[in-house]
Order: sequence, then structure tokens, then C-alpha cells
Amino acid sequence: MATRQRGRPRAFDRDAALDSATRLFWERGYEATSVADLTRAMGIGTPSLYAAFGDKRALFREAVAGYAGRYGDFTRRAMEEEPTARAAAARLLREAAAEYTEPGRPRGCLVITAATNCSPASAEVEEELRAIRNGNVEAFERKIQHDVDEGVLPADADARVLARLLGAVLQGLSQQARDGASRADLEAVADTVMRAWPAETR
Repeated sequence: MATRQRGRPRAFDRDAALDSATRLFWERGYEATSVADLTRAMGIGTPSLYAAFGDKRALFREAVAGYAGRYGDFTRRAMEEEPTARAAAARLLREAAAEYTEPGRPRGCLVITAATNCSPASAEVEEELRAIRNGNVEAFERKIQHDVDEGVLPADADARVLARLLGAVLQGLSQQARDGASRADLEAVADTVMRAWPAETR
């Protein structure tokens, strides 16, 4: 007769569990992902999920933060590391084409797709992701406006419109990737967008 072992429950790998949750939210979206779905994917029980992460909404917030650092950081790097807005935009779009179609993980961008057309009960989550997307557009606008002010871009270049264009193309690339577009397809879109971008004056 087997003897039941006593003691604390077996510990789990919190980082691995969080990554599993992130990928599930990324694939299905916030509202379509249930707590039962999460515990199955993470390999833990419901009490462990609540003890380690809080409720579903708190877990999602942590997943978004982890996504930004692990999968979505190419946006920040392009803006900070490239010397001009044009170079940053070109790098950002081409890296998005690669990241959004990377084999072995969900397609597109979690921040763009995980909380759209939500019910009123999830309005706060939807607004949080909208704020992240709008913050990115504002960062694009600041970098573009800096180049206009410094004479790197023509004086009549509209930083706000160009930033909105960049945001719209990123959102479109994400959806196209989810619809099955290849990396080459998205890179061709990126190249076309950059041909319409104002040329640098110096």
C-alpha cells in the first residue's frame, strides 16, 4: 500500500509558468483565455496561480510586462539605438516583420491583439493596452520631431502624421501575420512604406 507523502506542495518554475501564460494570452487574447486554460497551460493548480500571481487580470499585466521585455523590446531598441527617425522606422518595421512571424510562438503582437473588442468587464485591460500603443506612437512622434527640428528631415514633414503612419503599419503587420502572411510579405510592405518616408536632408 502506497504511503502518501506529506509536506509542502512541489514548487514550480514561476518564470516558465509566466511564459506559458503569456503565450496563451498572446494566442487567444485576454477575454477568451479562462483561468482553467491558464492553469492547464502553466501546469499548476488554481490556488497556486492565485497565490503566485493574484487574479487573472494581475497575471495578464505581468504577462504584458514580460512580453515587452522578452519579445517586444525591439521597438524600444530601434528608437534608442538608431541615430535618426528614418533609420529607426526602417529597422523597426523590418524587425517587426521578423518578430511577428517567428516560428514556434504565436504570431503578431500581444499588445496589439490581446485585448480588442472586449466586453465592458474587460474595459480596463483594453484601455491599458491602448495606452501602451499610444505611448509608442508618442515616442515615435518625439523622435521624428527632433529630426525635423534639427534639419535632418524637411521642415514640412508632419511628425504626428508620420508617427501615426508607423503605428498603423505596425498594427497592420501584426494582423497580417496572424492571417498567415510570411516574413517576406511583411518585409515587402516595410520596404514600400520606407520608400514613401521623407528623405533625410543631410
